[in-house]
Amino acid sequence: MKNRNNIIWSEPFRYVIGIIVFVLFVALLIYAREAVKMLVIAGFIAYIISPAVTMLTHNTTLSRPAAVNIVYFSSLVVLVGVPATLTPIFFDEIKIVASDLLDLSRQTSVLLTQPVQFGSMVFHFEQLGESLAQLQESVLTPLPEEALALLETTSINVLWSLVILVSVHLFMSEWPRIRAWMIDLAPETYQNDMRELYKRLRNVWMAYLRGQIVLMVVVGIVFTIAWLILGIPGALVLGVLAGLFTLIPDVGPFLAAALAMGVALLEGSSWIPVSNFWVAGIVGLTYLVLINLKNFFVRPIIMGRSLHMNEALIFIAIMIATILEGIMGALLVVPVLASVVVIMEYLRRRVLGLSPFDADDEKQFVTPPEKIKPRQQLKISTKEKRKQDS
Repeated sequence: MKNRNNIIWSEPFRYVIGIIVFVLFVALLIYAREAVKMLVIAGFIAYIISPAVTMLTHNTTLSRPAAVNIVYFSSLVVLVGVPATLTPIFFDEIKIVASDLLDLSRQTSVLLTQPVQFGSMVFHFEQLGESLAQLQESVLTPLPEEALALLETTSINVLWSLVILVSVHLFMSEWPRIRAWMIDLAPETYQNDMRELYKRLRNVWMAYLRGQIVLMVVVGIVFTIAWLILGIPGALVLGVLAGLFTLIPDVGPFLAAALAMGVALLEGSSWIPVSNFWVAGIVGLTYLVLINLKNFFVRPIIMGRSLHMNEALIFIAIMIATILEGIMGALLVVPVLASVVVIMEYLRRRVLGLSPFDADDEKQFVTPPEKIKPRQQLKISTKEKRKQDS
């Protein structure tokens, strides 16, 4: 009598089951797309702070769970403590910026309620002005009957925040097991390919993260100094916002410049003896000069052109991602596109029967050996095995 446990599925049946499982998986992702979005946010946060875990486990005797707890709870303290500490320092500047933005919104809505004449042509923006005024009123003075809906929305957001916080800790603690599980999903003959592919994708994301952090700091400092020199009120807050908005490439700095121009239009400069309109023009011109210096000189130097992607393609992708998925889409689209390029190159080489990986492709994400000092080479070689597990 044959052992029924040793019955092997036929190849057509396996394909049918595989297609059914894939369709069900895609349907689940579509149905739970809001939860998937929150898990993506949690994964991105874990990815941002995970280098600190790797540093602790490599340079100390701490276990990974202990390092994860230290980094995770330290990040929570910083997330809560830094704003609480800086708010009193920035209070006056934040109040100035907020007041100026509200005044600018009111003045804009009043201006739009009147016809605008340009030569022989007359433009009517009354409806737009009324809409802006209604939006401002609804934001500043919510109606009592909307309190229940606001409470419900707030409660849901709190629950999603808890999901994100718990998921971040889970991803950081269990990532080695999750990674091993995902690699084991591939057939045994392709698992080495999956390990190498994961390594290359990780290098892409780490290169992007390093570049973005440095770029954020540089932009924040430069714009703060620029607004201080021009005598713009709230220069420190505007500079910090410019640095933070750099996380949203191309779109973020534009928003920061728009805020600075709005403040300049209402407050003017503390020392430049011209009208506020001309001060706003000077701020806009300064922004154009600095942002072009960043795009053509600073960004290539900091990023090292490591992702090798066309600037126009990146701009279009960021705009589309911003429209479709908001800030998170704009933030993730560049490394996701770079990852897709790496995966497609692997598939192309496999389809053509070539070696799955080109040795030259990985060099763009790592420091060339000739630029590493002997002492650094010794340190790298002694920790190579531990780094592969990070």
